[in-house]
Amino acid sequence: QVQLVESGGGLVQPGGSLRLSCAASGSIFTINTMGWYRQAPGKERELVAGITSGGGTNYADSVKGRFTISRDNAKNTVYLQMNSLKPEDTAVYYCNYRGRYYATTRESWGQGTRVTVSS
Repeated sequence: QVQLVESGGGLVQPGGSLRLSCAASGSIFTINTMGWYRQAPGKERELVAGITSGGGTNYADSVKGRFTISRDNAKNTVYLQMNSLKPEDTAVYYCNYRGRYYATTRESWGQGTRVTVSS
């Protein structure tokens, strides 16, 4: 199993920035994708950004140009730099891990960190 610990959420004014971190520990497969999802009140969980172990990234259209996902493979940590935050970015942000080793796949979720964008 892989354990994920998130940090960095909080309250920020519109236009501000936050950096989320997610540290993974446990049986981490070399081939993996880590990402951030978010869930706003009354809405479904949605993908925000993902990054593969090879460095490939993808983003939701709503955050392109404002958010940047990165990872430090030596520390098994993924980051989400969020700039130009908007009230609609308010949500609980969840870290996700998906690993693959031959035919074996594993998935883990963090417990979530709350981001509130409000003046």
